[in-house]
Amino acid sequence: MSHALLDVKNLRVAFGGKEVVHGLDFQVAAGEKVALVGESGSGKTVTALSLLRLVQNADISGVASFFEPRPSLNVRDLLSIQERELRGIRGRDIAMIFQEPMTALNPLFTVGEQIAEVLELKLGLARAQAVAQAVQLLADTGIPEPERRAKSFPHQLSGGQRQRAMIAMALACQPRLLLADEPTTALDVTLRGQILDLLTGLQQKNGMAVLLITHDLNLVRRFADRVIVMENGHIVEQGRVAEVFANPQHSYTRRLIDSKPVRDVQEAPVVADAAPVMQARGLRVGYPTPLPGLRGWFRRGEFVAVHDAAFTIASGRTLGVIGESGSGKSTLALATLGLLPFTGDLRVDGQAWSREPAHNKALRRVVQVVFQDPFSSLSPRLTVEEIVGEGLFVHAPELSKAERRQRVLRALEEVGLGEAQYPGLLQRYPHEFSGGQRQRLAIARALIVEPRLLVLDEPTSALDVTIQKQVLQLLQRLQRERGLSYLLITHDVDVIRAMAHEVIVMKDGLIVESGDVSAVLDAPSHPYTCTLVRSAA
Repeated sequence: MSHALLDVKNLRVAFGGKEVVHGLDFQVAAGEKVALVGESGSGKTVTALSLLRLVQNADISGVASFFEPRPSLNVRDLLSIQERELRGIRGRDIAMIFQEPMTALNPLFTVGEQIAEVLELKLGLARAQAVAQAVQLLADTGIPEPERRAKSFPHQLSGGQRQRAMIAMALACQPRLLLADEPTTALDVTLRGQILDLLTGLQQKNGMAVLLITHDLNLVRRFADRVIVMENGHIVEQGRVAEVFANPQHSYTRRLIDSKPVRDVQEAPVVADAAPVMQARGLRVGYPTPLPGLRGWFRRGEFVAVHDAAFTIASGRTLGVIGESGSGKSTLALATLGLLPFTGDLRVDGQAWSREPAHNKALRRVVQVVFQDPFSSLSPRLTVEEIVGEGLFVHAPELSKAERRQRVLRALEEVGLGEAQYPGLLQRYPHEFSGGQRQRLAIARALIVEPRLLVLDEPTSALDVTIQKQVLQLLQRLQRERGLSYLLITHDVDVIRAMAHEVIVMKDGLIVESGDVSAVLDAPSHPYTCTLVRSAA
């Protein structure tokens, strides 16, 4: 191994006197790729943020020695240097890719402006040069139409595109150490390979080291040199990737490796004459776009995100929708929820969406949604009781306060969150829970109005493998017990295999293949489906 770039000794992090990271010792060598893995709440993200002192209200102790390049190898302790000096290191020598790009990116500026700002401040580039370099960085991350995307605001990009913009921003100054907190979480399987190849190429070219925080063990196998396993703020095992995966010594490491999603769904056939929960024919979604030159003064163009989609969801069945980022699958989900204008025929429980809110009120009780990012989809200003019980004010206003509270408690118990395990549960706020627990809150909020169909938009993509497996088991149990139907949007082939009865494959807004899940994934006929399945292997 080459000389140490980062040497951490006895790192401890505490909040309000309660220690959450307990005396960690580890090293990252120059040019080395180290993976830090563990369950949600294990302390891995807090560990990475603490190295740059980005954790608010935390008591941090220990030593984090950051070495200058050869020949001097002068050392600076990241935990004790002045804030002014550390500010010069952040973004220039040590960069970070954050897990949740929607909250990390500024919604008031285009992504190109935000990347260019880093280049201007850290490298002193002129404005025009910085803007051109920002476009090139977006192109390097594989984002389509980089010049147009550079002029887009974060909310105008898909989840995967926002994540790639974050990666471009982090790599702008060619840092010596990259702290990557779930850098491929929101990306589909084919683009994960592109990002890994990009990081590997830059790491080899610039001698950059990477500390990768991830729950994706396939990613660790493919990318990292060494792996560090964390549980409850402790390092329980570390070593070369091949050695740890071939012969894990700790029981927790073995549990992580064995956490692949398991199929446990009812395989009962569809009743021929039963009315479907949702049915679509010729569904089309388009967005107006500006036209260049004088034409844009008089008319607007159109970008078609979904072309003539057709599908049926039977009672108690799951329809999986899989495709790359930007393929139109989330747009399809929003249309099925009546949240986007569309053309064609779409019926929920035999009824069509209307422009009249009063008419749609009954349908919104039939179909509910669980979003990809539970942190941004749950209001930080509401308590658990207010979040989960909010739908009852609309759909069951006749209930008394005591009756609403009992419904909320039952819904929380049903998703595995009880007051016995979490004292004061109803008065807590979302930030007091881990990612997996927040997703359970989101599921409870959807279930409380007793819907027939849940639209699941990447419900486990932000969760580590063990929590992902638990949430999928929860969804499978709820489907068996309640007879729920699911429209499952995901880029994870393993999740589709575990959950779906039927699957449709989308590319560039078109359904290129559909059918029974085993038939489509085991013997795909379209080249794009073959690529997806092969990339997930």
